[in-house]
Amino acid sequence: MKKSFIGGHLQGILSVNARLSLCFLVLVFLLGYSTIPHAVASDNPYKKTRASADGIGKSYMGREIARVMGWQAADWLERPERMREERPDLLLAELKLKPGMVVADIGAGSGYHSRRMAEIVGAGVAPGTVYAVDVQPEMVQMLAKVAREPRYATIKPILSTADNVKLPTDSIDLAIMVDVYHELEYPLEVMRSLVGSLNPGGRVVFVEYRAEDPEVPIKELHKMSERQIRREAEVHALVWERTSNVLPWQHIVVFRKKD
Repeated sequence: MKKSFIGGHLQGILSVNARLSLCFLVLVFLLGYSTIPHAVASDNPYKKTRASADGIGKSYMGREIARVMGWQAADWLERPERMREERPDLLLAELKLKPGMVVADIGAGSGYHSRRMAEIVGAGVAPGTVYAVDVQPEMVQMLAKVAREPRYATIKPILSTADNVKLPTDSIDLAIMVDVYHELEYPLEVMRSLVGSLNPGGRVVFVEYRAEDPEVPIKELHKMSERQIRREAEVHALVWERTSNVLPWQHIVVFRKKD
């Protein structure tokens, strides 16, 4: 059988190692280096998309990430109508908080939920702690002002980064995100750091406007379906525990850290 040009013409002048190296280079050339970039790209869980009016032009697991509500709109978090629209009293009951617990309010904003949780976990002989975590320095300044009030002394403001909640490892009994998760710029990394901060058996609670309900008067990118929440949460060492729909507009989806 006639030898190929590379195998026949060069075989007599190249060493075995040189021939192997040449064959590798030829193979890479013929493939157009296609395998190397593909391997790198597959490690990136995010995709660039055309930005919608309420999104950042970046998607994760088929969902475009929504824009963050800026600190300038902090007054909206304290609106009186929130008591009727979101029923924080019912949410607190679902969390099953106890005095002495260590909890984290991720995306705490103005401290609307942090204050309410602090009054429960801060009671008793051994007061607990509420880590009020936010990525915006202006929000953290607001939280620091709240924490100076004696009745909210158990609140500890934390300035996080876009990809890390900056909480101590194995220290949190319960973490809650109220209308926050869908705005995380790096949800995979944030959740990885958050799960690492949980005690064994610790809980993560997602509170998100129900995408399944067209009657909920919230923009689509600021809603999430239970299915999507579970899909994204179960990438981590979390097990779904239960879902409650006692709130007028939102899911309460509870996960527990695997032992």
